[in-house]
Amino acid sequence: MNAWQLQQTVRVMQSGGVIAYPTEAVWGLGCDPYDQSAVMRLLRLKRRPVHKGLILVAASQAQIAPLLRGLTTEQLAWLDQTWPGPNTWLLPDPTGLVPDWVKGQHSQVAIRVSAHPVVKSLCEAWGGPIISTSANPSAAFPARSKLKVMTYFGSRLDRIVDGELGGQKSPSTIRSITDLSIIRS
Repeated sequence: MNAWQLQQTVRVMQSGGVIAYPTEAVWGLGCDPYDQSAVMRLLRLKRRPVHKGLILVAASQAQIAPLLRGLTTEQLAWLDQTWPGPNTWLLPDPTGLVPDWVKGQHSQVAIRVSAHPVVKSLCEAWGGPIISTSANPSAAFPARSKLKVMTYFGSRLDRIVDGELGGQKSPSTIRSITDLSIIRS
């Protein structure tokens, strides 16, 4: 993705658009997590209820620094060992920095810091984390190709970002930072 394409993608998200982009293992859908109408539109496209919550993806820990402030040294070490990479952590959000329409019914927020070049570039150009959920209607298999994304969503997306998937075979592992339990492997 060149600089112009990246700039155009950011403009689409700034105007409330929903995008599709390649991630470590599957194609993802994304938008501005602080734009409630964009998030609700993304959820309608997926046919996913808001109470389930969504994942945020960031380019670096610096982009989510306010959420890391209350963590212990040991918890921060766990993050350092697994980020950047295909690991999603459930982090506390005691001050409500992340909107409920992102967290759903949960008090924690699901966050991944990605090493994928397209995801990293998107988040850097955006200036913070974006929504990252698999590009598929609920109960359907996640898209592993741009063609599958177009089959699922067609012209209902505002932009499909070019790029290749990373080398992972399955979506990110989800763990809780409070007790290190694995929610999804």
